[in-house]
Amino acid sequence: MHAIIEKIQRIFNERGANQYGTEAVTQLEHALQSGELAEASSAPQSLVIASMLHDIGHIFHGSELPGNYEDNLDDKHEFVANAWLKEHFGPEVADPIRLHVAAKRYLCTRQPSYEDALSPTSRKSYHDQGGPMSPEEITSFESEPHYREALELRRWDDLAKETEKETPSLQHFLPALESCLN
Repeated sequence: MHAIIEKIQRIFNERGANQYGTEAVTQLEHALQSGELAEASSAPQSLVIASMLHDIGHIFHGSELPGNYEDNLDDKHEFVANAWLKEHFGPEVADPIRLHVAAKRYLCTRQPSYEDALSPTSRKSYHDQGGPMSPEEITSFESEPHYREALELRRWDDLAKETEKETPSLQHFLPALESCLN
């Protein structure tokens, strides 16, 4: 098995049981649900893997999300593992991950009802991450080559918070991880 795949497995084995902030799921449950939603939508392998790995920045270095709403929830996790992901998986995986926070801001700006559907944690982090986008930010986001994929990833991200949902295991995604390596 490739060393990068082993590292991803190790990160999830060591820190995947961490709570996903104030949500009722763990980091690993959220990752697997996101990947499963992408897979069920017949997304390309690169987007399935981006969906599964989109929040790895929360646990990449062993840090944890704050467990309360008083703290600033913007930990810049979308950038934490970006260079590493881009080096090993390319922009098809790394860029939707880098853009998934901006995608939340974009969706909430373009479709105000989207904010109403966010979980309390996602709504709080939306405001901590900058809230509504300016017209310039919208133009910049829409100029990104992978912004449409980031919007898809974002929707799955927001749905991937079901408690006790049965999902495939991490091992299920290993062949897709392997196929997406540079």
